[in-house]
Amino acid sequence: MKPQASPEISPPRAGQEPELLVRARSGDREAFAALYNEHHDMVFRYLAGRTNRQLAEDLTQEVFARALRRIDTFSWQGRDFGAWLLTIARNIHLDHLKSARNRLEVTVGELHADAANRSAEEDALRGLAEAEAQLLVGAALAQLPASQRECVRLRYLAEQSISETAAAMQRTPGAIKTMANRAMTTMRVALGAVAA
Repeated sequence: MKPQASPEISPPRAGQEPELLVRARSGDREAFAALYNEHHDMVFRYLAGRTNRQLAEDLTQEVFARALRRIDTFSWQGRDFGAWLLTIARNIHLDHLKSARNRLEVTVGELHADAANRSAEEDALRGLAEAEAQLLVGAALAQLPASQRECVRLRYLAEQSISETAAAMQRTPGAIKTMANRAMTTMRVALGAVAA
């Protein structure tokens, strides 16, 4: 069931959106709530197709918070308000991906400083953990069909772009995205079953 901003506000009817936008820009909360009710599912589906459900819910809320803060920058030009929301959703999702990548980055200087402060026992435990992780990932990879395994190898291990992988596998970029997504989902399930 989708969240409703207010139970007595019904979604806007066709042709009513420009009036709602004018009212929402002037600070009318009910008008923005009606726009929220109309577009929430579409924004959520867009984000859920690119990430997990919980993160999609969080990002969807961020989309509408940003839209509310910046509604005065939207000018009606005959295009759907939903297209503007999807642009915001795409940007928020990309921002999230960039910040997730940055959280995982470690500078070379930090690696050397960390290595100097570790004991031999910590080094041995870390080496065992890395070896175990490689075995688990290798086992999950081995469970994939040959085409998905090759796709993962090219995309993530050989670090090829989607277009490079598509050319190497003689597939379309869309097929590569789908194949990589399915492969990673299968591997996550397999690795989750091992961890449980």
